[in-house]
Amino acid sequence: MYLLDTDTCIMILRGNGRVIARRRAIYQPVVTTEITASELFYGAAKSNDPAANRQVVLEFLRTLQVVPISLAGAQFFGGFKALLQRSGTLIPDADLWIASIAISLKAKVVTGNAKHLGRVPGIQCEDWIRG
Repeated sequence: MYLLDTDTCIMILRGNGRVIARRRAIYQPVVTTEITASELFYGAAKSNDPAANRQVVLEFLRTLQVVPISLAGAQFFGGFKALLQRSGTLIPDADLWIASIAISLKAKVVTGNAKHLGRVPGIQCEDWIRG
């Protein structure tokens, strides 16, 4: 299973041919999270045309499953946040939620943000943006 991070979704919405081609070549389940959906709607709301961009986001999100935070994801989040805080390597909560959900699903995160997410033990990342 592949879990699309926000930056990858944005590249698809912007028409990045390489990212779109990679998405089309995947025959495993591809999902995203409620966290990413929220971030995409935030971007639409602050754009020059919120109504049109909200519709674009809705249409995109209908093409894949949007997974919620589960109890397992919440447990991973709590443990990882404490671990990262102790080591002085905290990452933004949104990134930590996405990583925790991915680990709970045993999914590979598709992101250009492996620098942050790579701090989470056990995370698997793949970058379709840079190659």
